Amino acid sequence: VSSDWGQFRLQGFVRQDLSRKRLVAFGADLIYEDECFIFDLRVYRRNTSLNNDNGSTTVLADQFNGKPFNAPNDIIVHPDGGIWFTDPGYGSLMNYEGNKGPLEIKEAIYRIDKSGKVEMVTDDMFKPNGLCFSPDYKKLYICDTGASHYPQAPKNIRVYDVDGTKLKNGREYCSMKLKMKDGTEKAGFADGIRCDTEGNVWSSAGWVGAGYDGVHIFAGTDGQRIGQILLPEICSNVCFGGAKR
Repeated sequence: VSSDWGQFRLQGFVRQDLSRKRLVAFGADLIYEDECFIFDLRVYRRNTSLNNDNGSTTVLADQFNGKPFNAPNDIIVHPDGGIWFTDPGYGSLMNYEGNKGPLEIKEAIYRIDKSGKVEMVTDDMFKPNGLCFSPDYKKLYICDTGASHYPQAPKNIRVYDVDGTKLKNGREYCSMKLKMKDGTEKAGFADGIRCDTEGNVWSSAGWVGAGYDGVHIFAGTDGQRIGQILLPEICSNVCFGGAKR
């Protein structure tokens, strides 16, 4: 399943016959859970939704403290049923990605519990974007892409200790700075991220150019860059697939 920004829809393939299936939605990021629910972040309508198998959608959250979300972006699900998502606001900054309009609340990370209660877990980042849990769910990694609009923002990935439904001990996990072959140092953005079974973080990376754009892999132990998959264009998301994903 993939999101199609320009057409405001999700598209995928039905496993039985590989025929193309259109899922009407306005998706930024989406995730399958074990029961094959599709959680969809609708930047166009500023909400977090569940796509039901009959084609309907259920809005899980569309506001916090009486104000609409800016434009939810990335989403993950914890084994306890909690849904965690980021709200950096990009979908409200231009009509291509959503509906242009003012940001009414601070960019932040939220959690929805099984009862539907929404809590803000932290707003100490400029524009929290991609996020993922460590394999043991004891850590939460979050990309900060705030430098797109805040000159003082770092281009990095932060990590937090997960304490039940709360976060604590936030710190920089890794910087997106990279020494290039010509000796210069450049830094792009990390966007979608995933953790492998060894705890290493695989991050999409881009907005620099050749020799940088692609996927960067960081060691789970100390955040050191241990590999790259170079691509000829910007990579904005990454996930694992196949039988051994």
